[in-house]
Amino acid sequence: MMTQQNADPLAWWREARFGMFIHWGVYAVPAGEWQGERIPSLGEWIMRNAKIPIAEYEKLAEQFAPVKFDAEEWVAIAKEAGMKYLVITSKHHDGFAMFKSAHPYNIVDATPYRQDVMAALAAACAKAGIRLCFYYSQAQDWHAPGGAGHWEEDPGVGWWSQQVEPERFAQYLEEKAKPQVRELLTQYGPIGLIWFDTPVVITREQSTELRDLVHSLQPECLVSGRVGHDVGDYGSLGDNQHPAGPLQGDWETPCTINDTWGYKHYDENWKSVDYLVKLLVNCASKGVNYLLNVGPTAEGIIPAPSVERLKAVGQWLKVNGEAIYGTRATPFPYDFDWGRVTCKPGRLYLHVMKWPGKRLLVAGLRNRVLGARLLTDGRTIVRCTQTHDAESDYHLLELSLPAEQPDPDVSVVALDIEGEPQVEPLPLEQPEGSVLLPAHLAELGGSAELAIDRAGVVSGWKSEDGRLSWQLRIRQGGTFQVRVQTSMEHGNPKALGNHEVCVTVANATTRGLVGCKDAVTDAPGDHGNFVESSLGQIQILSAGLHTLTLRADRIDKEAWAGLAVAGIRLTRQH
Repeated sequence: MMTQQNADPLAWWREARFGMFIHWGVYAVPAGEWQGERIPSLGEWIMRNAKIPIAEYEKLAEQFAPVKFDAEEWVAIAKEAGMKYLVITSKHHDGFAMFKSAHPYNIVDATPYRQDVMAALAAACAKAGIRLCFYYSQAQDWHAPGGAGHWEEDPGVGWWSQQVEPERFAQYLEEKAKPQVRELLTQYGPIGLIWFDTPVVITREQSTELRDLVHSLQPECLVSGRVGHDVGDYGSLGDNQHPAGPLQGDWETPCTINDTWGYKHYDENWKSVDYLVKLLVNCASKGVNYLLNVGPTAEGIIPAPSVERLKAVGQWLKVNGEAIYGTRATPFPYDFDWGRVTCKPGRLYLHVMKWPGKRLLVAGLRNRVLGARLLTDGRTIVRCTQTHDAESDYHLLELSLPAEQPDPDVSVVALDIEGEPQVEPLPLEQPEGSVLLPAHLAELGGSAELAIDRAGVVSGWKSEDGRLSWQLRIRQGGTFQVRVQTSMEHGNPKALGNHEVCVTVANATTRGLVGCKDAVTDAPGDHGNFVESSLGQIQILSAGLHTLTLRADRIDKEAWAGLAVAGIRLTRQH
């Protein structure tokens, strides 16, 4: 369970919804390249991935002189982007401290720059009203004796399974990790949170001690879930993991703006502004904070493509920020084809991603609508009509919209309603003929291993015994196209695999292959988290309540993530 130190220490964090992540360290010097070779994977992991000896890696500090670093400029970029907090790597897995520390391997004592960038950022954040937060790698430390993850000590099992002698690791915690956490919380004023990472070998007792150390020094400072063993103040989704459904509790997802965290000079696979805005909206609609990363150069410059995109997101937030900041997750248990929903007391925000033209139809809202307006200018009134079919209990809202989409990315309609939101609890056919069946609403059966993971995706489906079943409401009988959505969260086709499945409604069945065969991996800027696979068509004979069941005919045994179902989409065929 997440802990709380006072009445509501998370209030500012829930209000914020959007933060800046900064990965910066001496790994920016090689910038993804070592001895003339481009090293695969993440920029900040170059020490391990290129198998650089400690003595050789230490020499990078001698070349680290970020003379173009300007703390106020960085904070101004975050502020203009609409970000409310800033999380920077104070020490990543390479063990190098980006702050003045008693441990000599730090930016003040080991580089020609000899300045404490964290002190400058603390002053700039305080001036701008941005909460300063620190990332700290508590378990992995490839420089310190006893730290986890040393590549030279790996017997070939990988960093996630590599063990350390418990006595050596405990000594590392006492002699380096805890003293440096204490320094971070006593040298730079109020800190919003400590963002721990990759707990790997840490014990529950050790995670708890770190959490308690933070709270003892600054009771209002939050501790991220990656401190380990679910003892943090809030949960952290996986890197670049998109939430597929509403989450219980408080969560955050960290995301890259290209393909790396730490700077790589050749990574130009930038995500589009449209993608970034829609991911921000999707996270907010699930009640999840969005922590978006930049990777500055060794000179201290945030790359121009990052700045351009952040400014554009900030422009969108200047118009639509009330639909993000301080909002709650959608009251609907499912998403809509046209977009997403966030809410505040007495108000829903309809984030329209696919502009429908002059008319938007929404089924399932039972509240009386008091009024609606477009946030584009705050003055355009949207005419609303509500109908209710008593026999089928079908509630329909019709919104009259401009023919052209006001915002090229996402346009928002603010909907004032009477009372707390009341919605149809079951997946419901929408007026355009679609039904979305999210995994988190499914009944799990056939295998005790099946579960819904932290992002709302099925996990543990590794045998043909498993099945998922949904109840859904159809407006009238007809033929529907069936598409199964699977998760690409692991970013590896071998993790997802291809599986033979069947979908059944009443006596009708359709079969097909789902999985990585349908992944689009060569599109520039494409960073999709989910894959949709078509299973053909199925006929549902009558209106009303139905049960749809998904079974596996054959599980791809080489796919170590199993059949990771995120949901099913039905689309009426006309």
